[in-house]
Amino acid sequence: MTGGYLARIIDRELDLYLKSFGAVLIEGAKWCGKTRTGEEKASSMVYFHDPRLKRQYQEMAEVAPEALLSGETPRLIDEWQTIPAIWDGIRYEVDRRGEMGQFILTGSSSPKKDSVMHTGTGRIARLLMRPMTLFESGDSNGSVSLGSLFRGEGIAGESGLTLERVAFVLVRGGWPASVVCEESDALLVADQYVKSIIKSDISGSDGVERDPYRTEQVIRSLARNTSTMAGLKTIQKDVASEVESSDKTIASYIKALKGIFVVEELPAWTPEIRSRIHQRASPKHHFVDPSIAAAALQVSPQDLIWDLKTFGLLFESLCIRDLRVYAQALKGKVMHYHDGSGLEVDAIVTRYGGQWGAVEIKMGTGEVEKAAQNLKKLRDKVDTDRMRGPSFLMVLTSMGFAYRREDGVYVVPIGCLKD
Repeated sequence: MTGGYLARIIDRELDLYLKSFGAVLIEGAKWCGKTRTGEEKASSMVYFHDPRLKRQYQEMAEVAPEALLSGETPRLIDEWQTIPAIWDGIRYEVDRRGEMGQFILTGSSSPKKDSVMHTGTGRIARLLMRPMTLFESGDSNGSVSLGSLFRGEGIAGESGLTLERVAFVLVRGGWPASVVCEESDALLVADQYVKSIIKSDISGSDGVERDPYRTEQVIRSLARNTSTMAGLKTIQKDVASEVESSDKTIASYIKALKGIFVVEELPAWTPEIRSRIHQRASPKHHFVDPSIAAAALQVSPQDLIWDLKTFGLLFESLCIRDLRVYAQALKGKVMHYHDGSGLEVDAIVTRYGGQWGAVEIKMGTGEVEKAAQNLKKLRDKVDTDRMRGPSFLMVLTSMGFAYRREDGVYVVPIGCLKD
């Protein structure tokens, strides 16, 4: 932390994009730190969520956007989507000035459909920001980098996390406000976040009023089905037991949660394989932070210790959050694998040039052997005449030591991992 700012992995991407584009949009869930990161890089700011000036901002965005956009650069335009007319003004100013790094925009929801005339392609770069990883919050010592696994390097390290600490950081979440406050108060942040979603955020993003009770039930159902392939029918049936809801209604609620970056799909990976086994293409649903699921289910760290099944599902979601952030820093993506033979692999990290690594996520060290065998089954199924073999196979665990097994499979505690 320098000057009260907790450094973020996305900082490096933001620096690069500011050198390469006229403007950069940082988008992601509320409270994940977008504004603070933007302020750290900006030389001047305007905050569109200020209720005292919103009407004036709206009028200026329509008739004199250049007045809002003047100031030292980079200029931060916070929560730009609340006044979407400014988008075209920014695009015009970027063209007119012909210089890089003019604006930083932040946004916690997508603007209403048809409210933006142009995409901004080539002028405005997009960066997705998620809540803090364990490395960013200081809970991972970073002794093993995901990049080193792609390079096939040897590893060593020991996580300082106990199972109890893992349960705590999961329920606390990666919200900057919860990371820096007293631990006795940290668990309140996610609870208030979920209440904010239910009460206003899900409706405020697109102006469509949604029933708070139904919203709560959808979030609870998604929480119960975190890290599974539960589809729309499962969620609809689950919610309908509490409040009447059609498939179409549930789909619209989930779409709205995606629109405010609360829910993020984990898509299926479909590689070239040797057999004709059907590969399932259904995505998994994860909350952008596992603390949302924990808050929706009203579980404490101690509750998770006593309910290891729920703990395991939410631990997988925690690991997916961190893997997504680390992979993005390496210009990669995270997916999952599931085929008709019943073989499942929790995470596939892909990079440019066809590089990929497979990850099984297991809470206990007693599950490492079975997970390693699973990873090798997938490796052996891939048709290496038509695509590259894996750069690495890794079992991601909750605690213990980082090492490379004799068969080449890495075992890495989440408390050792970084980008």
